[in-house]
Amino acid sequence: MKKIFNFILLVLMLGYSTSCDQNFDELNTNRVAATSIDPAFQLNNATINSSPNSFGMLVYEMGIVQQIISPNSGVLTGANFNQDNRASTQDNWQKYYRNVIKNTKDIISRIEDDPTRSNLLQMTRIIQAYGFMVLTDSYGSIPYAEAGAGFSDQVFYPKYDTQESIYTDLIKELEEASAALNTSGRVETADILYAGNIAKWKKFGYSLLLRAGMRLSNANPTLAQQTVAKAFAGGVIISNSDNAVIVHDANYVNPAGNTLNATEAANFYMTEPFVNFLKSTNDPRLRAIAVRYVGAKSGSEQQPARQTFDPSLQIGMPMGNDNAGAVQVAANLGLASFYDFSQVDRRRVAKITAPGFMVTASQTNLLLAEARQRGWVTTGTAAEYFEAGVRAHMAQMALHDAASTIPDADIDAYITANPLTEATALQQINSQYWVSSLMNGPEAFANFRRSGFPALTANPFPGREVLFINRLTYPNSEISVNSENVNAAIAAQGTDDLETKVWWDK
Repeated sequence: MKKIFNFILLVLMLGYSTSCDQNFDELNTNRVAATSIDPAFQLNNATINSSPNSFGMLVYEMGIVQQIISPNSGVLTGANFNQDNRASTQDNWQKYYRNVIKNTKDIISRIEDDPTRSNLLQMTRIIQAYGFMVLTDSYGSIPYAEAGAGFSDQVFYPKYDTQESIYTDLIKELEEASAALNTSGRVETADILYAGNIAKWKKFGYSLLLRAGMRLSNANPTLAQQTVAKAFAGGVIISNSDNAVIVHDANYVNPAGNTLNATEAANFYMTEPFVNFLKSTNDPRLRAIAVRYVGAKSGSEQQPARQTFDPSLQIGMPMGNDNAGAVQVAANLGLASFYDFSQVDRRRVAKITAPGFMVTASQTNLLLAEARQRGWVTTGTAAEYFEAGVRAHMAQMALHDAASTIPDADIDAYITANPLTEATALQQINSQYWVSSLMNGPEAFANFRRSGFPALTANPFPGREVLFINRLTYPNSEISVNSENVNAAIAAQGTDDLETKVWWDK
C-alpha cells in the first residue's frame, strides 16, 4: 500500500512539474517592455541635455568671463580663485559625452542607411556638432572620431583628435547636414526643438556653421572667411522666433536655475565688472536681469520684501575675494553683508523653468556685424547687424519671464545713445556678445578667448594659479581610465592645466 501511495505521489509531482514548465518563457516575457526606441526620442534626450548651463558652468565659465562669481570655496572653488577643481571642470565632459554624444552616435549608426529618416539623420548631425564644439572649445584635444563608439564598435578607449582636425570635420558636418535637410522628406514632428520644421533646422545648422567659422578668425582666417560666406549664403537665425532654445519645465528644469534656486541660492553674485558695464551705458537689461536684496545679512533674508530691480542700486561683487574678503569689501562699501550684493534674479532670468538658449538671433547678428566689419560678408552694414543683435537680446529678455520685458522706448533710447563706432567696432560688438551670452557659459567663454573682448582685468585673487583661465582640465576619471590616449593628447597639446590655450586661441 505504501508503494502505491509513493507511486501516486511521484506521478502527481511530475505532473505538477511539467505543468509549471509549460508556457514558462511566455509567462516570463514582459509584453509591455520596449524592445526598441524611436531614434527621434533619443535625439530629444540629446537635445535637452545640450542646454548650455549647469553647476560646473557657474563655477567656471560664467566666472571666467566675470559675469557671475562666488566668494565661497570647497565645491565652489574655480574661477572665483582661478584655481583648478576637477570635480567641476569635468562637468562639460560628463554632460555632453554621456548624454549627448552617446545618443547621437547611436542614432547615426542606426539610421544612416535609412533614407526614410534622412532629415532626422541631418538633425542629429547638427546636435552632435553642437555638443562636440562645446567639448573641444572647453578642453582642446578630445575624443572625436572614436567617441561614443563603445556600444556600436566596442571602442572603449577612444583616441584623441586635435582641435584643428575636429574643426575641419565639424565645418564639413554642419555644411553637409544643413544642405541635406529636405522639406519633401519625412517631417519629424516628435522633435522638441523645432517640431521638425526644416527651415528652422537649416537656419540652426548654418548659424552653428557661422559660429564655427568665426571661431577660426585668428587661427585660420582664410578658412574662417570661406566658412562664414557659406553660412551666410545658407541662411542664419536673425529673428528670435528661430532661436535654438530648450524650453524647460517642471520635469526638465534649467540646470543652472535649479542650482541657483536650491543649495547655492545665496552663494553666487553678479560681478562688479558686469554690473558696472551695464550701468555705464544705462543699459535697460540690468533692470531685467539683476536683483538686490537690500540690507540682507544672510541667505534667509534674501526675500522679495527686500528686493529691488532699480539699476542705480545694483552693486556687483568685486573679483578676487574669498569669503572673508567678501565680508570685508561689503563692509567697506557700507553694505549689510556680502548677501547684499546683486544677483542674477533667480525668480526671473535664473528661475528653474528659464529657457536655455543654444544659438540666438542676437548672437548671430553680432557675429555678422563682425564678419561685415572684416569684409567677410558684403550685404548690409556692420552697424545694422550690431543694432539688430542688441535689439534681439533686449527683446529676448521677455522670453525668460514677462517681468523681464524691456519696453520698446527703452530699447530705442539705448540704441540711439550707443551707436557702433568704427574705431572701437570689434570691442563694442564682442562686448555686446558677452552680455548676449549671459547664462550660456561655454559660448561666452569661447568668444571672450577668441575676440579678446571685453577687456577684462585679471582676477586679482592672491592665491590664483593662473592669470587667466584658457581651458578646462581633463577629468581625473578620464586620466585614470584612458590614460594612454589622454597622455598622448597632453604631450601634443601642452600641460593639462588652466593656462594652456586651445588651438584656435591665438
